[in-house]
Parts: sequence; C-alpha cells; structure tokens
Amino acid sequence: MLSSTRHISITVADLERSLRWYRDLLGLELISRQRNQNAYTEQLIGMPGAVLEIAFLALPHHESLALELIEYVQPRGDAVELPTNVPGVAHIAFVVADIDAALDRLASGAGAGPVSPPVEIDRGANRGMRACYVRDPDGFTLELMQPPENAT
Repeated sequence: MLSSTRHISITVADLERSLRWYRDLLGLELISRQRNQNAYTEQLIGMPGAVLEIAFLALPHHESLALELIEYVQPRGDAVELPTNVPGVAHIAFVVADIDAALDRLASGAGAGPVSPPVEIDRGANRGMRACYVRDPDGFTLELMQPPENAT
C-alpha cells in the first residue's frame, strides 16, 4: 500500500524561532518556505480560514524525506505539554558523532534543553550507544544518539 515517506511534521508556535533552533543550532538545511492560505489547505486540515507558514528542512542521508515545521498563523493553537508517555506524542531520533558537543551547542539556543544527561545504553537494539532526550523550543522531544567509538 505505501510506496515512500515524504515528510515528518511538527507544529511550532513561532517558525522563525524554530528555524533558528533546527537550522542554526541542530544544523538542518532549509529546503524551502511557503505560506499556505488557500482552499485546498483549509479542506485538507479541516480548518476554514487556515493560514500556515511552513518550512521544509533536509534530514541527513534522506534525499526524499524532510522535516516540515508548520506555524498555524490562523487559527492559533494553544501550547500544551508533550510528555512522552501520552499516546500520540512522538519523538525523532538523530544520530550525532559527539553527544556532549551537540548538547553544548543546543544549550546556547532557546530550547527547553535536555531531559537528562546522556545515558549509556547497556542492552537491547541500541546497546553501546549513548543517548538523551532533549526538548525543542515548543517542548517537542528529540532523541540524540551517539554510536560507540568502534561502530562502523
């Protein structure tokens, strides 16, 4: 039934702030930006009068998969907490070469920061990796994962 994946989307409160975080701090490349204020968008998302500011960012090693950031200019939504144990809440895991350097870089921005220091994964599919959860400026969870030094 499915033939490919096009994008992963995150709704953000302030597109400019999120671009500074995802592009400037995390290092994702901006592919395109657009404003959607049209009948098909209203119908697609089921919100009459919707106005969306959208940015697409390239994901590492995935030519056809992008990260889409959407700011709902109209209607504005209210921010809610996004604890990872709530059904429907997602996270994205990114591999980094140096998790400590990545955390230092993210700490210089306006994100909510790490949930905990990096932990050593000692069993399961990701055994040998170091990992931690971090929150973006809107509270969305990203997982940073550093492979062991001897990984190929």
